[in-house]
Amino acid sequence: MSVVTLGVRDLIRAREFYEALGWSCLPAQPGSNISFFTLDGVVLALYGWDELAADAELPTVTQSPGFRGIALAHNEPSEADVDRAYEEFLSAGASVVKRPTAAEWGGYSGYVSDLDGHLWEVAYNPFDDWA
Repeated sequence: MSVVTLGVRDLIRAREFYEALGWSCLPAQPGSNISFFTLDGVVLALYGWDELAADAELPTVTQSPGFRGIALAHNEPSEADVDRAYEEFLSAGASVVKRPTAAEWGGYSGYVSDLDGHLWEVAYNPFDDWA
């Protein structure tokens, strides 16, 4: 996978949210309605909700606060780093879904939702060196 594109309701507000996490947005092309962030080998793209649906030739559906069948993950190297990163998400405007806690699989994780309801897991996995 090289790019994950999130549909957003307000591109400027969404870009500012991710910039508040310390992520650097690539310079936009003039007249562009998409933002790109490079994140350790993958690109996060932000694109208008309706425009993304139209590009895929799908009808636009009303945003739902319920589970959408996908979660993005942000791995950290320790439990303390999970707590720090989780608070950074909240400070940037994310909403609490599940506070970080010991996970049944042996790690430590919590969940937030971004401004458009996209679910993010902030996790420490002691069995992998992804972070």
